[in-house]
Amino acid sequence: MVAGKSKISVQDLRVTYGHKAALKGISFDIYENDVFAIIGPAQSGKSTLLSVLNRTLEFTADARYRGIVKVDGDDIRHLHNVYALRRKIGMVAPLPVGLPLTIYDNVAFAPRMAGIRTRDELDHRVEQCLRQAALWDEVKDRLNTLGTRLSGGQQQRLTIARALSHQPEILCLDEFSIAIDPVTTMRIEEVLKDLSQHMTIILVTNLVQQARRLANRTMFLFNGEIVELDHSDVIFSDHPAQHKTYEYVNGIFG
Repeated sequence: MVAGKSKISVQDLRVTYGHKAALKGISFDIYENDVFAIIGPAQSGKSTLLSVLNRTLEFTADARYRGIVKVDGDDIRHLHNVYALRRKIGMVAPLPVGLPLTIYDNVAFAPRMAGIRTRDELDHRVEQCLRQAALWDEVKDRLNTLGTRLSGGQQQRLTIARALSHQPEILCLDEFSIAIDPVTTMRIEEVLKDLSQHMTIILVTNLVQQARRLANRTMFLFNGEIVELDHSDVIFSDHPAQHKTYEYVNGIFG
């Protein structure tokens, strides 16, 4: 359920790459414990938006943004400790990117960097995160195996476990199912439903039915602008507010 308290507030956000506009003055709020889906065709600005939220956009030399983005009421542009922001916001990329470490060390890496040193604490965190990612039962007897030796679906769940290891309050998933099979996708969706009970989830997806299954609210981005933002049962109904929304979610264009 949507809690009603704003977790993320975006006001008149404009992003450019050189002279090309990627986001054109969008404004919206994401609430605590919201499962918030962002849909739209390629080049709509979906991934750009995620990179603004955790301030990785600044790694792109010609990227600039204007507007106000607040997380828990704090303007992220003025935060001195960007690492604390990135610990608060876990990110899962479209393709699984495993560290060249064991399964155990993949998950323990961030807690160690945060100062956790005792084996008992690390063991507990690793098991907890692997269970949350629905991977523990499959790997508990081979935690010292390289994470890169797992199957694609297992590696993606390991990526989720690693994102959870620093105990984020917000979990962003950017096309998490693009390279995994439908069965694994459904398993991860069940994981996300459980996680949504105690964190805010932002789901960028080209699979409109995935957004329909998971999200409380859905935002339709097109060409860097918000076409429609509403409860998912409205967005995916036969009568959304905008006809373009109806056309997109029904595969008429996109």
